[in-house]
Amino acid sequence: MKSHYLALCASIIGCSTNIAPPDGGATDSGLADVAADVPSEAGSDATTSDGGPTGGVVIAAAGDISDAVIARQQKTSDLIFGKGYDGVLLLGDNQYESGALSDYNKYFEPTWGRFKSITYPVPGNHEYGTSNASGYFSYFGSRAGEATKGYYSFDLGDWHLIGLNTNDNNCGFVSCDASSAQVAWLKADLAQSTKKCTLAFWHHPRFNSGAAHGNFVGAQAIWDALYAAGADVVLNGHEHIYERFDPQDPSAVADAQKGIRQFTVGTGGREVYSVGTVRPNSAVRRNDTYGILKMRLKVDSYDWEFVPIDGSTFSDSGTGQCH
Repeated sequence: MKSHYLALCASIIGCSTNIAPPDGGATDSGLADVAADVPSEAGSDATTSDGGPTGGVVIAAAGDISDAVIARQQKTSDLIFGKGYDGVLLLGDNQYESGALSDYNKYFEPTWGRFKSITYPVPGNHEYGTSNASGYFSYFGSRAGEATKGYYSFDLGDWHLIGLNTNDNNCGFVSCDASSAQVAWLKADLAQSTKKCTLAFWHHPRFNSGAAHGNFVGAQAIWDALYAAGADVVLNGHEHIYERFDPQDPSAVADAQKGIRQFTVGTGGREVYSVGTVRPNSAVRRNDTYGILKMRLKVDSYDWEFVPIDGSTFSDSGTGQCH
């Protein structure tokens, strides 16, 4: 099985071979794989938050999710379905191994597809395992932005949210360097926004303590633009760990006044990776727990909470102010 996995991995752009293959047994976290108990009916999307005295809108986020062999996507999707979320952000590598439309329909649709109408995706490198990520763009349609771009923005409550495509240095598809059309669009979008609070999300984390991938310098121009515009939060996947950074500037210098707080949430269901060199300003790291990041986006602040699947106890929570 391992040799088959490594051969398959070699054909997938951005795949790492320094991890345990998804062999259907226990992962390096010690957690056993869970067989999916897929419901016969999708049910209805819950599109309003629970409100209450704290107000705001509530979102969930995770990446590195659905797999034909390891079926933990059922448990992570159960953390969201019917819980009153206003939006769900997908952080890329949403369907392994190659983002094929048939796999999206077979494995993703009965689990994370149950709340597709409130889902905002970005593509990961595995989505580009099919030509031009055609399976990904066919499945999500207009929710994924233009198929030749894969980046877009929208307002949710009092926040401006931006989905970006970092499949450039890794995959050679949509450029995200300083002179790219995407970064020019990002700067114009940020300049036009009237919202005080801004959150951006994409697949490859600029700062990353994971052993499999490490820092992704290809996102530097994106970070520069977001920081200059006073953005508040960045969410990423790719590294199969949970990591939270304290607010920092594009050079990884702590900046409590204007710095961006980055979360890596590669814990949607795929096997976990090891932690490597701990990067500056990394506040929390965890690589043995699957789950989602829950955020309440308020008028000028935000709360976060890592919510683990049933049977796990790790959590991480806090609050931050918008710039």
